[in-house]
Amino acid sequence: MPSRPAPFIHRLRLLRSAVVSPSSAPLPCSRPRLAVPFSQPPIRAPAFAAAASPLLRPVGARFSLSSNMAAAASSASSVHDFTVKDASGKDVDLSTYKGKVLLIVNVASQCGLTNSNYTELAQLYEKYKDQGFEILAFPCNQFGGQEPGTNEEIVQFACTRFKAEYPIFDKVDVNGDNVAPVYKFLKSSKGSLFGDNIKWNFSKFLVDKDGNVVDRYAPTTSPLSIEKDIKKLLASS
Repeated sequence: MPSRPAPFIHRLRLLRSAVVSPSSAPLPCSRPRLAVPFSQPPIRAPAFAAAASPLLRPVGARFSLSSNMAAAASSASSVHDFTVKDASGKDVDLSTYKGKVLLIVNVASQCGLTNSNYTELAQLYEKYKDQGFEILAFPCNQFGGQEPGTNEEIVQFACTRFKAEYPIFDKVDVNGDNVAPVYKFLKSSKGSLFGDNIKWNFSKFLVDKDGNVVDRYAPTTSPLSIEKDIKKLLASS
């Protein structure tokens, strides 16, 4: 009669043959686990850096743009030192306005102040345009989103509805990191009682013939109420 330990020895032999036999299949996860760390170098850090770099470039570009804007505004001595974009995207050198009195206004098409301001601005321009007076209108959408249209739509609105014959420029920011350099200069030249920032649509800056900022008016100030100040500057040599 065979001894009882034989089945145990038989199972041990079978186990040994399964481990050393070339035909025995590995466990499903054993090969991938060994292959990942040794068959290729780690790629997570380089891949992240490559993916992150495009995201970082706009930030750097934005800081560079803001720095350039700040430098341009700080080095300027008058409004005539700036170049701006017109509504069609062309550069306009503000030195072309030397010898003229300027009223610079941030405009909007859907504001509660739109009708009164556009109407009175047109009246002022018609009255004094041949005497060396110019209005420079800069659309801005920073206040209540009240200037959402394209440059073409803004120009058409102002010219068709209010007969605006004065130049209307490219839409700009008048506050914040992307403030237009000319507005940074205007605000630093003439602050308001509540700080430098523009408070709303239709804030107004009066500029003399030499490009110096003479006065600043609140959005609610009627353009016609500025007429006496305009006449005084027009009369000056």
